[in-house]
Amino acid sequence: MNSSTPGPGGVCTYIYRLEPGMGPVYDERHRAVWQEVVALIDQAGIYDYRIWRHEEIVVCSMRTRSDFEAAAAITAASEIQRRWTASLADAFAVIGDEAGRPLWLTEVFAHRVSESP
Repeated sequence: MNSSTPGPGGVCTYIYRLEPGMGPVYDERHRAVWQEVVALIDQAGIYDYRIWRHEEIVVCSMRTRSDFEAAAAITAASEIQRRWTASLADAFAVIGDEAGRPLWLTEVFAHRVSESP
């Protein structure tokens, strides 16, 4: 594990790049996300998963009950995940580095204030 893949409850943040003009297609497919995909996310222990998009840049953030590697192993072993990814293949330009790892974002600044006085 490295600083980009924190343990339980830590935030994992990474990016994808879409093919030019595919942002609206990506959005539409996620508005109609398969319930089997949502169930798989739950099964993998991902309890907070968010996606943002600006033009062709997609930012994903997740928190897991165990760690990213454990969640990724569960989803990678799933036929549902393979079909979902294949259904989006035409939208993706870049989804990982040369080794297939996510394009991790590195936090460069944070300001956090305690919620309690």
